[in-house]
Amino acid sequence: MNIVKQSNDIAIGVDEGGAGDQGIMFGYAHHGGGAFSGKDGTKVDRSASYMLRHIAKCVVANGLARKCEIQISYGIGMKNPISFYIDCFGTNRIPEIDIINIIKDTFDLTPEGIIEYLKLKEPIYSKTTNYGHFGRDGFTWEELKQI
Repeated sequence: MNIVKQSNDIAIGVDEGGAGDQGIMFGYAHHGGGAFSGKDGTKVDRSASYMLRHIAKCVVANGLARKCEIQISYGIGMKNPISFYIDCFGTNRIPEIDIINIIKDTFDLTPEGIIEYLKLKEPIYSKTTNYGHFGRDGFTWEELKQI
């Protein structure tokens, strides 16, 4: 385990600090926290969950694994994730470390990179209020990318 010093200033927020007012954030391909709808797309718990779903779908769609779950964590005052974990549940066709390297080489996982890549500053959120955030066309995080 690697412990990384974070900013002591919880008010830094996403623009400067990366993790917003939540401190260390953990996101999986599924979300384990509160409601998304009360947070804008700049909050890393929402944006990273969208991004990790997108990446996990791409891992499966590109035949790197049949099942994929991803975990990421951010620290206050740090733009880059402080940890990244993937579990393919033994279904991976190449070593998981190679999948991690492909992901890191393909995607900008800073909060700003995620917001830009998924176009989260565009007025898209009203579409999430009916029938949920996932499993429907019309969202950038549901699109597939060759990796």
